[in-house]
Amino acid sequence: MPFADLSSDIRAAAPDLRGRLLPNQDLSALTWFRVGGAAQLLFTPADEDDLAYLLSKLPADISVTVIGLGSNLIVRDGGIPGLVIRLGGKGFTEIAVEPGDRLRAGTAVPDVKVARAAADASLDGLAFFRGIPGSIGGALRMNAGAHGGETTDVLVEARGVTRKGELVKLSHAQMGFTYRNSAEATREIIFTSALFQGRPGEQAAIQAEMDRVTQAREAAQPIKERTGGSTFKNPEGGKAWQLIDAAGCRGLRIGGAQVSEMHCNFLINTGGATAADVEGLGEEVRRRVKENSGFELQWEIKRIGVAA
Repeated sequence: MPFADLSSDIRAAAPDLRGRLLPNQDLSALTWFRVGGAAQLLFTPADEDDLAYLLSKLPADISVTVIGLGSNLIVRDGGIPGLVIRLGGKGFTEIAVEPGDRLRAGTAVPDVKVARAAADASLDGLAFFRGIPGSIGGALRMNAGAHGGETTDVLVEARGVTRKGELVKLSHAQMGFTYRNSAEATREIIFTSALFQGRPGEQAAIQAEMDRVTQAREAAQPIKERTGGSTFKNPEGGKAWQLIDAAGCRGLRIGGAQVSEMHCNFLINTGGATAADVEGLGEEVRRRVKENSGFELQWEIKRIGVAA
């Protein structure tokens, strides 16, 4: 059932809005799993000022959800009530090399493009982004990392907009990074850009490192399937994939969802899966791992929205 159309009310409250505001937009095509329901309102701001303007005019009782490239995301089948924001366009996709071996990127920039831009500029230290699916916004939110590097290792500062439409800048310390997470204080901020610190390097050596990361991903992860990133965080004292394998979950299916045979910390949509299939499979994996080893796996993939 469609959500109530709030677009006319929002446009009346924010008549100078420049971005796209669309009611009842299907989100399944915007997630790598290709599952999920609709957004009550989907907003793509023209730029940072446009985003701040809408948020400053948005009624307090309308919830706000931000999605990026959808690589690490399950949108539940009932969709997402309220306003869903997806950054895109020139205002959030620019990359610039700055003095002091630094690189600034909009938060809609895919992680892989940051790695490539750094390599082109002979900036070492950012090649690990080549192995992370998703965008810089998601990397900030969850301290994304791969192949020996994490966002916390290279971030100088992040810029964003609060729920009230205020522009803010957060230092590395204010981000409060922990393993695959950032501080609770960042929850209400919609990040718009980030500044990273690199170091001088040899372009050929950086490219070789990126090639190594690419080959490792292709050999070990089901990147050609409808999947997300790693499903569960590695618990202290264990590796998620080993615990899942030991619990007999490799290849396990629920509906159209399956634990990958290639890498069992990845769930895949084999075709026709619902969001409930994918999330239900993940919960069954958690149950079996807990029963088998005593470890309680924590979701790394974000699950948002309401059940159908």
